[in-house]
Amino acid sequence: MPKTTKSPSPMVNKPRAGAIHPTTEEIALRAYHIYLERGGAPGNALEDWTSAERELLGKTRKPRRKPGPKLVAA
Repeated sequence: MPKTTKSPSPMVNKPRAGAIHPTTEEIALRAYHIYLERGGAPGNALEDWTSAERELLGKTRKPRRKPGPKLVAA
């Protein structure tokens, strides 16, 4: 029988250029700050975490270019 060569798996996760994700520690620290800003009220850990993650992801993304002014033909 002929031997087959293995092809690289298409599911291999490679870092994407320009895609910087916050670390777990950065998210945890921001979530803790959100908790402190709220006065330390218990019961919102998941909400704090998701808010922190969303906030940090928004900061790391490149801002989208705004469309330029439309030119009107005379």
